This record gives sequence, C-alpha cells and structure tokens, in this order.
Amino acid sequence: MHILITGGTGLIGRQLCKVLLAEGHELTVLSRNPDSVPAKCGASVHAMAGLDEWQSGQTFDAVINLAGEPIVDARWTAQRKQVLWDSRVSLTENLVRRIAAARHKPGVLLSGSAVGYYGNHGDTGLDESAAAGEDFAARLCKAWEDAARGAESFGVRVCLLRTGLILSNDGGLLVRMLLPFKLGLGARLGDGKQWMSWVHIDDYVAMLLSLLRNSQASGPYNMTAPQPVTNAEFTAALAVVLHRPAPFIVPAMLLKLGMGERACLLLEGQRVLPKKMEAARYRFAFTNLADALHDLLGK
Repeated sequence: MHILITGGTGLIGRQLCKVLLAEGHELTVLSRNPDSVPAKCGASVHAMAGLDEWQSGQTFDAVINLAGEPIVDARWTAQRKQVLWDSRVSLTENLVRRIAAARHKPGVLLSGSAVGYYGNHGDTGLDESAAAGEDFAARLCKAWEDAARGAESFGVRVCLLRTGLILSNDGGLLVRMLLPFKLGLGARLGDGKQWMSWVHIDDYVAMLLSLLRNSQASGPYNMTAPQPVTNAEFTAALAVVLHRPAPFIVPAMLLKLGMGERACLLLEGQRVLPKKMEAARYRFAFTNLADALHDLLGK
C-alpha cells in the first residue's frame, strides 16, 4: 500500500514507519520539516511539507493521522490552546477536505485521539462506549474525532485511536522520567490515586496495524494495555526496575502553581479498558506494567 502519515516524525510515527517499511509499503510523511523525514523515518520515505501538495490525482491507499503539538509541554494560554486545536482539529479538517477532493479515496483513515477524551472519572472503568468529558482536553479530543469522522461521508472507513501513555525507550513520558528516578528523586504526584492508562510502544504499533488490516474495524478504540495502574503503582514499579528509591511526593498544589490548568493531565486520569481490541482477539505482548518496564529498561 501507499500510506500517508501525518506526524510521522514523532515517537509513534518513527516506530510505525520502521515496521511498515519492513513490510514493503510505500510511505509519504507530512512534516513541517520535510528535510528531516529521511533521517527520522527512513531513506526511502517521501516527504510532504503541506497538505496542499496532495494533488487530486494522487492515490493513497490509507491515511494515518498522528499529528498534534505536544499537549503538556507549555502552559495552556489562550494562544497555546489555539495551537493545540489547530494542530489537531484544524489539520484533520483540512485532511478530510483533501480526501474529499481526491479522485481515488483512501480505503481507511486511522486518526489520533487520546484517553483524555473521557475526562476525569475517578476509579470508573471506561470502555469505548463511555461519554466524552467536559474539560479542555476532552473537548479537544471530541472535536478531533468529529473532524475525522467527516471522512465517513466519502466512503472511507474511520478508526479513532484513543491513545494512552506510550511507553518507549526512544522518547516520550518514560524517557522524561528516567533522570530523576535514576538519581533517586522519583516522586509520586499528588495523592497518587490518579489512573495511568499505559501501553508498550510495540503493542500500540501492532494494534494500529491490526486496525489498518481489518476491514471491519471502525469507530473508537482504546489504545491501552488492559491493566491500567495508579500513579503510585507506576512510581513504585519504575523505582523497582531501576533499583532506586522513590521516596518523594510532589504536592498537587505545587503542580497547579507551576503548570496551571494543564496540571490536570498529571493529577487526574482515566481508568481506560481496551474492550474493543480484546473483543477483536488482539493478543497483548505486555499486559503487566512491570514486564513492560523490564523489557524497555531492564536490558
């Protein structure tokens, strides 16, 4: 297949490109820095600087939409919220317009979302039928998904990837946590009761590929491992794998003062369950957090 990937130079995209190239697919990656695409995604990967380069006669068999500015990296000012919105919702709307204009429509659109779709529900287990939340992150995810669903009007199968916390030794959350934990400065966040719905990068990519191949798959999918953990449990497990103590607590008030509204991403969580993937008989390589951490860090 010839596959268009937005956000292909990111953490997920780089690993996905590696696997898809090994399977013999032709890839085009949309990137604001097209010169970086060959080094990050593979020498044979085509680069596209903007969606306006997608000509109506050009054919993509599938589109994988992973684009989006990092949501936790900067304070949520009005300007930053607009950047987050534009990089997800507006880009996806533009993507769907390009699909509509294409003479040969892709068969499937796999489009990013996040478990933040659900908002904060405490200890309640959340499968794909749960309603959207009402905070900014939830509204952002819902609008993102609604934009992607627009492709269904043109006969395109749409899957929505409600992504949890990706565990990888090539970047992302886990790599950010390593230095303080290795220094013995690991810390629980707030009361530590907030849920962390995690997934090993290998399982994430394998699930995505299963959705790409399964012509019956559509709608939202929780892209998480089946055993979410609390922040306190995650902290303890990481400390054990690294053979370091994690004795500290970062007070919730301190996080709120330092991070503002986006502190909710660290102090609130979702206990997300991948019911649709399990119903599709996907076999997880990593269901237990300790096993996933040992695989990534224990070698």
